[in-house]
Amino acid sequence: MTSPLDVFAALHDDLLVLPNAWDAASARLFERAGAPAVATSSSAVSWVHGVPDGNHLDADLALAAAARVVAAVRVPVTADIESGYADGPEQVAASVRRFADAGVVGINLEDARDGALVEEGRAAEAVAAAAGTGLWVNARTDVYLLGGTGEEAFAETVSRAAAYVAAGAGSVFVPGLLDLAVLARLTAAIAAPVNVLAAAGGPTAAQLRAAGVRRISVGNDVASLAYATAVASARDILEHGRFDSLAGGLDFGDMQTLWHAG
Repeated sequence: MTSPLDVFAALHDDLLVLPNAWDAASARLFERAGAPAVATSSSAVSWVHGVPDGNHLDADLALAAAARVVAAVRVPVTADIESGYADGPEQVAASVRRFADAGVVGINLEDARDGALVEEGRAAEAVAAAAGTGLWVNARTDVYLLGGTGEEAFAETVSRAAAYVAAGAGSVFVPGLLDLAVLARLTAAIAAPVNVLAAAGGPTAAQLRAAGVRRISVGNDVASLAYATAVASARDILEHGRFDSLAGGLDFGDMQTLWHAG
């Protein structure tokens, strides 16, 4: 019988598009919409718990959130665990094992803390520790996200990606880069599936696939849209006393049925 991890790994053979969930309901809705796997967004999960993104979320809360998502869907789940909610390889491995026990098949692991890149060797050690648990590691490098540009950023990204793949990463996440020409060079230079962070007005999934990308995430953007809808509706209610903004939501009965759909 094919394991959920094998199913998840095979999804990277072509193009895996992941709308990022932040709770059980969003995960179940994404699955129902056709998502072959569900990823969580660390920032959106952090906001749900009343803290900012950036390794501020309590590890137990992050773990419980991931477990609820796993319980809500039948498809594989990969959890964004920021920098691992731990310091040092042994602690990272212990943290990742807890997520494995909760049923996730993969994790995102970042190579930046407090707005700066972690030294490449140390970051690779963390990737190796995480990969040693048997989960799929999507090793994220923030070279471009932190403002890197030009050939220097390209070379550092390739170097870090090679180190992470050698350490056992199944894929490499390069947020902050959507230039198709650079991506085509990058995907050719990295010996693993490359994950990018999509953006409104950016390349389409077809264009990214043609550039060699094999995984697309949307980060916190769907959660942000949900919150934007809530804010707009609340303002209309509170400032104008109108309730038309309540139209168009998912039906109460449909949401109730969502939890009885098996």
